[in-house]
Amino acid sequence: MGLNSGQWDQSTSVSIALEVANYKGVTESRRNLNSISTSASNLSSPTLQAALTDTIVFKMPHSPINPAILYWGTPVVLITTTNEDDTSNISPISSAFWLGDHCMLGLSAHSQTTTNLQRTKQCVLNLPSDDMTAAINALACTTGTKDIPAGKAQRGYRFEKDKFSVAGLTEQASERVVPPRIRECPAQMEAEVVGIYEMMRDGPEAISGALLAIEVKVLRTYVEDRLRLGGYENRVDPLAWRPMIMSFQHLFGLKDGKPEESTLARIDEELYRLPK
Repeated sequence: MGLNSGQWDQSTSVSIALEVANYKGVTESRRNLNSISTSASNLSSPTLQAALTDTIVFKMPHSPINPAILYWGTPVVLITTTNEDDTSNISPISSAFWLGDHCMLGLSAHSQTTTNLQRTKQCVLNLPSDDMTAAINALACTTGTKDIPAGKAQRGYRFEKDKFSVAGLTEQASERVVPPRIRECPAQMEAEVVGIYEMMRDGPEAISGALLAIEVKVLRTYVEDRLRLGGYENRVDPLAWRPMIMSFQHLFGLKDGKPEESTLARIDEELYRLPK
């Protein structure tokens, strides 16, 4: 801009900030935003920096879109179940959330995992860490169903009987359920099915009942010792745990450290424990 940071005064800062506020192309690309942010961070004037930051925050418009998927970012879960011939199946999913000691799983009504869950009512929820990309990718386009459903066939899925070998993973005996745990996964939860609910019953006939929400109850949780929070018997250290996150089909890890302090983190975790 022709001036070094020591030459900025408040009036100059306000003037430049107003020019930036009138910049019509500020939302055209991330490159423009990064350029403006970098310029602001290199200047000593708090007024200018604040004005530029406010401009960037409030000049971003919202517009309607219609995404085919709404995977905003959830942990990858490797579900292990038992096939009818007593072999094991692994299914990678990211449609999962937990409330108390229960978990809700979003699954295709025609998947091998769903078939196994309906028959045995048992599974293990294995949580991979963010360094297990190779195993997850090896499983991503596989199915344990010999007659591949049309939707999966269209997406390039293939039948694989031995998912553990395909992914280079190791079976680990469970204690409360028949399906095995995955030794390489730092967190594992043995669980049983307590409810199965049809989804999208309000949709067209072609998809009504095609997806299921399967509720499972966690019976026992295991974590690698390095994940245990010192000084507590039953807590996980959030700074040590690095889950694999799937966001819009892409895999991500968590960056090191906490970005900000959490108000909720001030609440004792035991206050969330459900009565038995």
